[in-house]
Amino acid sequence: MAQQTSFQDLVNGEKPVLIDFFATWCGPCHAYSPILKQLKEELGDSMRLVKIDVDRNPEITEKLGVQAMPTTMIFHKGELKFRAAGVQSPQTLRDELAKLS
Repeated sequence: MAQQTSFQDLVNGEKPVLIDFFATWCGPCHAYSPILKQLKEELGDSMRLVKIDVDRNPEITEKLGVQAMPTTMIFHKGELKFRAAGVQSPQTLRDELAKLS
């Protein structure tokens, strides 16, 4: 239960929160990581980047119905604003985040 509370706390902030659901054994996840890192460097404090290892966090993964890796979700003020499975382009992510500012 504490994990769900902390997840809600995490996504309830004023800043958009981009969550990367990944697995250490997932090839595309490794390719996606530098894209997300570059995006975070570019956008800085205007957003939060959170990586969630699906194998270490099965409760939240199951609760949100994550089945494919990577899965990207963007929350803003506690609401899910974007969700997609697979590697997303930096431009797609920028566009989705821009809608929230």
